[in-house]
Amino acid sequence: MSTPLESYKIGDIEVVISETDHPEKLHVECNDGTYHSEFTVRKYEYKNYKRHMNQRIKNAYKEQHREDS
Repeated sequence: MSTPLESYKIGDIEVVISETDHPEKLHVECNDGTYHSEFTVRKYEYKNYKRHMNQRIKNAYKEQHREDS
């Protein structure tokens, strides 16, 4: 994987954004210490819908923990 472009936290979730081999896509890796998730997004989506993406990440992790309870 390439060098991270950005790294930040959403609560307990560590989010790392990296470039991919595709010039218009970014790799998103999420980890909260229990669950790990990876996906790709278009650069346009990341730039213009980052807040929405972060909310979806947060909700997905919250749901995953709820299912395990």
